Amino acid sequence: YTGRMLWDKGIGELVEAAGMLHDRGVKAHLHLYGDPYAANPKSIPVDRLQSWNNEEYITWHGHVDNIGEALRHANIVCLPSYREGLPKSLLEAASVGRAIVTTDVPGCRDVVEDGVNGYLVPARDADSLADRLAKLAGDPELRTRFGKKGRERVEQEFRQELVVERTLKLYEELLNR
Repeated sequence: YTGRMLWDKGIGELVEAAGMLHDRGVKAHLHLYGDPYAANPKSIPVDRLQSWNNEEYITWHGHVDNIGEALRHANIVCLPSYREGLPKSLLEAASVGRAIVTTDVPGCRDVVEDGVNGYLVPARDADSLADRLAKLAGDPELRTRFGKKGRERVEQEFRQELVVERTLKLYEELLNR
């Protein structure tokens, strides 16, 4: 997980799912990258993050300057958010060819096509999250296939030139009204 440490990002469910995987004997380690956001009432307290960090299967890294380096070491990227715009963290994950597990909410489903470049799960559902993470953790070929498809999707739909072109076209349409 990369992003702000907010309850609304589904981090509680992600930690719960990581515990389920640990209890099932699934070889997986959850890495949390990001800081709490004190100005937000949904911010996860530092003491909670530190307590999770004490679990043998969770590492909270806090803020990192080079998220690309963190993604290079990841096999799966997960964003179990309750709601999103267009999550940059998922675009970054797909652009470097990582399999994704995210929630079936607007924004997230714009980046991930279920069963093609990742999995979509219901928001606030730690059981489904654990099931999909376990499937990917145990299947390196599937992770590789999802990663390749995610990279292709970013190149086809989200590359900078295309986004700029679409944005300028929208502005032109609005100005001509």
